[in-house]
Amino acid sequence: MTATPLSSILMVIGASFIGSFGAVFLKLGAAHLNRGIRGLLNWQLAAGIGLFLGSSIPFIIALKHGELSVLYPMVSLSYVFAMLWSKLFFGEHISAGKVGALVLIVGGIVCIGVGGR
Repeated sequence: MTATPLSSILMVIGASFIGSFGAVFLKLGAAHLNRGIRGLLNWQLAAGIGLFLGSSIPFIIALKHGELSVLYPMVSLSYVFAMLWSKLFFGEHISAGKVGALVLIVGGIVCIGVGGR
């Protein structure tokens, strides 16, 4: 197989971005789970599930033309996005350890991406 095209890489980054919003909505929807089975029927949970499923579409399209060994690790960018959303939407603390972990994730993605070209 030839090198992974930039369009596939961008699709996976976009899918990771969309999927990270899925996590935000799942957290918002989880607040309703104290209402028993009826708590499962809320729009935030539905939106979170929909975003996760929707993020699979560009990922699948990207896999058609790219290398799995390059593209799949890029899904971990959703952790980076999710940490940003956790601070922005929920006021969660971002420690130096979390920032260090994100640097390692992004560094690993860069190494895999450069190695795949």
